[in-house]
Amino acid sequence: LLIGMDRANLRNMHRICGGDFDGKTHLLMEFTGRTGEVADPWYTGDFDTAYREIVEGLEGFFEEVMA
Repeated sequence: LLIGMDRANLRNMHRICGGDFDGKTHLLMEFTGRTGEVADPWYTGDFDTAYREIVEGLEGFFEEVMA
């Protein structure tokens, strides 16, 4: 699996890999049951929200992998 935090990450992964033929690229927030991207603190200045979203996404990812 390749997991990106935003659509720009996914776009770059698709470019490097030549596409996503097996459905193996995902946004981290997909593992939270919500859609969207992790808030980018570079633009928002809100590192706390980005941290919370990353932790939530990783927890969801680990739950799915362990199931």
